[in-house]
Amino acid sequence: MKVRSPRLSVRAIIVHENRLLLVNAYPGHHKGLWCAPGGGVEPGQSLPDNLAREVHEECGLEIAVGDLALVNEFHDPASGFHQVELFFRCRLTGGEPGGDWTDPAAVVTERRFFTAEELRTLRLKPDSLPEVAFSSPGGPARYDPLERIV
Repeated sequence: MKVRSPRLSVRAIIVHENRLLLVNAYPGHHKGLWCAPGGGVEPGQSLPDNLAREVHEECGLEIAVGDLALVNEFHDPASGFHQVELFFRCRLTGGEPGGDWTDPAAVVTERRFFTAEELRTLRLKPDSLPEVAFSSPGGPARYDPLERIV
């Protein structure tokens, strides 16, 4: 197994009208796994700029990036893949939350807002996301220790 540097990723916690925005980024809804929108960080751009770009690409929405709320990391021992994800609280500033959107890169196959109750029926990562998303802002960011990739 080749040792690689961890990949850095940013994710948006967007709660709009008491519902959390999640995306499915698997072709054909493979695995049925949902996550917060976002993606890999490009060098030379700030974390908020990277996150705003990713959310616009994946969801067609404009956001204001707020405080860091969660740090999550996962890995695949077989391949050596290791990712560190930084989740920021964000607020919508533009775009159509309920409108149709097709990701031009075809990474996101579906985007949808979910209530806290609906989240209990989903397969999503990280497991702590619903609790963090619907908790009061403020205080230190939460840390989820290293977990195996699904």
